[in-house]
Amino acid sequence: MITADLAAKLEHLQNNLAGMEAILVAYSGGVDSSLLLKVASMTPARVLAVTAASPTYPQVEIEAATRLARELGISHMVINTKEMANPAFTANPPERCYHCKKELFATLQELAREHGLKVIVDGANADDSSDFRPGSRAAREFGVRSPLQEAGLTKEEIRRLARYLSLPNWDKPSMACLSSRIPYGQAITPEKLEQVAAAEAFLRQLGLREIRVRHHGAVARLEVNPSAFALLIDTSVREKLVNCLHELGFTYITLDLEGFRSGSMNAVLSPVERVVRHNA
Repeated sequence: MITADLAAKLEHLQNNLAGMEAILVAYSGGVDSSLLLKVASMTPARVLAVTAASPTYPQVEIEAATRLARELGISHMVINTKEMANPAFTANPPERCYHCKKELFATLQELAREHGLKVIVDGANADDSSDFRPGSRAAREFGVRSPLQEAGLTKEEIRRLARYLSLPNWDKPSMACLSSRIPYGQAITPEKLEQVAAAEAFLRQLGLREIRVRHHGAVARLEVNPSAFALLIDTSVREKLVNCLHELGFTYITLDLEGFRSGSMNAVLSPVERVVRHNA
């Protein structure tokens, strides 16, 4: 069951999407864009889901997104994006996401024209408006709509609706792109992305869900929920973890005592820098 307020937001979202008639959904396979896709599928609108594939996302995420789109019966495309060929992106400035999203939305805009789709939508939610999200600038420039945000849906409410609508990934942890693991100003390379992806895959094999492996050159800084600290310092697990990360090329392995937190790399930005770069 959901509250009357949440039911009203769901109705708003459904009516909004229905009115768009022909929609291209920027679909990552995360909970937000999955709910957007699910609700779009409940309307008469014509819908195409498009997932971007690049070295900045693990292949397993692309495969999971493809499976869910198939289960929902939605037309789905996977496109290869080329942000890694853009020096403005690989230099890894704080507005890195702007350059990535600009390239993505330019591609989606062309696809929308080719397929006769009227509106491009993304999975930004109400909580994102108070966070540092340079990608939202690119969305504004390309006229991309954010129906979840327009309905006032927060991340918690989106998860509740996803569960209510029986989406299998309703409790899936947030999965930011792998480039977010590298400190601003340090170059993004395929090798670093591969190191991070492999290290996080190992941690998932241990049963951990909310994780980040931050790449500080020779140092791997592990962010996990504090409840998992005991597991990682267990002698046998610790030895396997250390050996794995050494084999991946890290010299030092550290456990961040603050634990898992999304966007921790933004801690180096002042409040003024966040506002200026977000609205530039």
